[in-house]
Amino acid sequence: MLSFIKMIGQIVVRLDYILIYLFYRCTTTINDKKVLFLSDSRKEISGNFKFIYDEIHNDYEIYQYLKGEKKHKKEYCKHLATAHYILVDDFYPIIYAIPLRKGTELIQVWHAVGAFKTVGYARNNNKDIFSLTHKNYTGAIVSSSAICKDYAKAFGISVDKVKNTGVPRTDVFFDEEYIANKKAELYAKYPMLKDKKVILFAPTFRGERIENAYYDYSQIDFEKFKQTFSDEYVCIMKMHPFIKNACEQKLDSSFYLDLTSEREINDLLFITDILITDYSSVIFEASLLDIYTIFFVYDLEEYTKNRDFFYPFEKYAFGPVCKNEEELSNAILNKKEDVEKREAFRKFFMENCDGKATKRFVKTFFKEM
Repeated sequence: MLSFIKMIGQIVVRLDYILIYLFYRCTTTINDKKVLFLSDSRKEISGNFKFIYDEIHNDYEIYQYLKGEKKHKKEYCKHLATAHYILVDDFYPIIYAIPLRKGTELIQVWHAVGAFKTVGYARNNNKDIFSLTHKNYTGAIVSSSAICKDYAKAFGISVDKVKNTGVPRTDVFFDEEYIANKKAELYAKYPMLKDKKVILFAPTFRGERIENAYYDYSQIDFEKFKQTFSDEYVCIMKMHPFIKNACEQKLDSSFYLDLTSEREINDLLFITDILITDYSSVIFEASLLDIYTIFFVYDLEEYTKNRDFFYPFEKYAFGPVCKNEEELSNAILNKKEDVEKREAFRKFFMENCDGKATKRFVKTFFKEM
């Protein structure tokens, strides 16, 4: 009963959009050449959107509604009603309540790679049959055929709608010119990175909702960490954008560089020697570059119970698993890489991320091309 009431609430809160959309649905036709990019998390066309845009913009009429942009309801709903292709790359609440017309393609080009922590209907065996969230998709993409079933479960769609195109934004990992230019750009912008090895500290958030997302910085004595590694390394801090709390410990700017504001973590991987993360999907991209990856998971049991993963955590951990600061330091000082496990991981999760994903995506979904 509670889930049914929740569904009604999803409709009521979007009722004005629904009514305006229905008007245009009845009075307009679909423009086969119109593409609409929608995101509540991106302020500009980036990530998968950027690669797809670059591939199709000469042949299609493109519109966008991104984070912070004001929506004029009539214009917005008319675009929804007349676009042949609507692309989203994350949770996008408005679209789920809209009764999209036949012929509209709503494609989820999910911002993350692989299948790591559960999302959508895969979370804790979520069986909320009345929820409208994620159920409008006519297509979704994955990085490997092995995880088509996982995305189908997460988005509440049939497995045939999930296409193993690979993930467009991973094409940069096979673009030597882009990599060289990005390295030069980062070294010029942040000279302190030039002459030392780089540790990238990039954990994900804790907390059930965006409003209470946090990270427990007390798990690391950052001053002690600096004293141990500052002769050889510098450390980039790249916190998840949802994390609200700041580190109360003083971070010495001669060793720590806060690049949380950099949108694309992929670019930082090109200059990374050691990645310290936990449950972040950055591990999938790191595997493409053979980066030494340390899993600092001080709360593994609790996180598994509350959030869980698509597969047992051991399947993901192709690097050292550390649960406290001492183990973390030892993993940096005494590198132990399981190359075979990393290669098996990459083959299973990243099968179709080979530098050609964008072209496969366009060939798969854009029938006119």
